[in-house]
Amino acid sequence: MSGADKPAWRRAWIGAALLGLFAAIGAATLAITEHLTRERIAERQRAFELDSLHAVLDAGSYDNDPASDVVHVRDRELLGTDAPVTVHRARRGGRPVAVVLLPLAPDGYTGPIRFMVGIDADGTVTGVRVLSHRETPGLGDAIDADKSDWIEQFAGRSLGEPEQWLVKRDGGSVDQLSGATITSRAVVDAVRHALLYFDAHREQLFAAPTESGDR
Repeated sequence: MSGADKPAWRRAWIGAALLGLFAAIGAATLAITEHLTRERIAERQRAFELDSLHAVLDAGSYDNDPASDVVHVRDRELLGTDAPVTVHRARRGGRPVAVVLLPLAPDGYTGPIRFMVGIDADGTVTGVRVLSHRETPGLGDAIDADKSDWIEQFAGRSLGEPEQWLVKRDGGSVDQLSGATITSRAVVDAVRHALLYFDAHREQLFAAPTESGDR
């Protein structure tokens, strides 16, 4: 290589090295940002779930910490997923008061709906809250408690008569959301299935030893 070629070669090498350095710095910055963002999102989700947990349980009815009194169960047919489903237990003086299940409604209009349903020891719904969904804004998203009070109509229901678990369009007693009947049916069916699961497993749910962490 001639002496005249060396400066050009060096400039090319330095340029390539700088480009590689900038790319590495950019990738590291993106990775750090993504990690920090993921942690913040996860923390907000945990806080939201804790608020929802308190919202579906009757205040003052329990004296343990349902957030940490947890088991995980599986039942694709009744809980809507193959994955483990979290169950929180509420107790007073060691006696069963209620459970809170976190199943899925797998057949929402635009995808699965993840929700939380509280059920007292007698099998009556104490409350329902939607945790995540992709339902249509302005229509199906009214399942959110901060968008409408539609979800409140489930409190006080039990397995009872079949018409209690059909929307009015299908001859039942549940108000459907205007323009979002599929979404409404998905939530109604999923809450009923959660009740059926509890009815079949209530003793095991309260007797199972507490597990730590999410699965």
